[in-house]
Amino acid sequence: MIWLLTALTFLATVAVVMVVVYGLAPRKADIAGRLAQISGVAAPVDETKFAQKQADKVRETLADLGKILPAQSTQSTSKNKLLIIRAGYRNPDAILMIRGLKIVFPIAVVATVLFTGIYRSNPYMFLPLALLVGYLAPDFWLTWKVRRRQHRLRRSLPDALDLMVICVEAGLGLDQALLKVAQELRITHRELSDEFQLVNLEMRIGKTRIEALHELGRRTGLDDIKSLVAMLVQTERFGTSIAQSLRVYSDDMRIRRRQRAEEMSAKTTVKMVPPLVFFIFPALMVVILGPAIITLMKQFDALSR
Repeated sequence: MIWLLTALTFLATVAVVMVVVYGLAPRKADIAGRLAQISGVAAPVDETKFAQKQADKVRETLADLGKILPAQSTQSTSKNKLLIIRAGYRNPDAILMIRGLKIVFPIAVVATVLFTGIYRSNPYMFLPLALLVGYLAPDFWLTWKVRRRQHRLRRSLPDALDLMVICVEAGLGLDQALLKVAQELRITHRELSDEFQLVNLEMRIGKTRIEALHELGRRTGLDDIKSLVAMLVQTERFGTSIAQSLRVYSDDMRIRRRQRAEEMSAKTTVKMVPPLVFFIFPALMVVILGPAIITLMKQFDALSR
């Protein structure tokens, strides 16, 4: 009976997690729509699918659950909104969905602890710990999504800089170069393309170029993009050559990228020490010294007789 309850609880938890991930996942076009987008042909208009309706219902349910929690302070709300934007979620109800997850996850974790019987050894420790883990899990997940997206942005920045240098040296202005780079990177580097397009849209609605670039650095939170924004702002203010500045910055970016790779390769020897000490060396000791120890024990046993 205990094993049956454990299996049912595990399946229910997996189902809840899958529904939540499916509800928060960004909508993706089908194969026909993506091929039509690449080829420039109008995609066939289909009716709203059942899966999309269910995803909308999950989002609405999580948003409604998020309204149950008390309102946070303005500073905390602004920080959470910035994290959600850096994670790539533009839905205005995303912050309510994250708050809804802070209700669903603690219930799921506590139910798992109760049905599996783990709490019986120390209920005063496991139940509060389960509540704390379930409440903090959405924040850890959101931070992980932000880091993954920043890693993709960091990897796509050198290619974008090379294209920008080519566009500026070909005679385009900075605004047209950003728009052209965004169009060219639509397939390979979607995140950076979206950010550059947002910069162009903000400039179209009335923001100055400096304000739009500063908003790009704040929205991504990436140091490389912030330094690029600072370089472009200084170029704008002092009237220096944008093409020359971009070329120098592109070369510096590739040097830093190579240095970062060398740093990661140098860290591998240190990172290999814990697996060697805790997993490989004990096994080697057992294989090498095990037969000798067994022989010695037999010899001492024979001598004691």
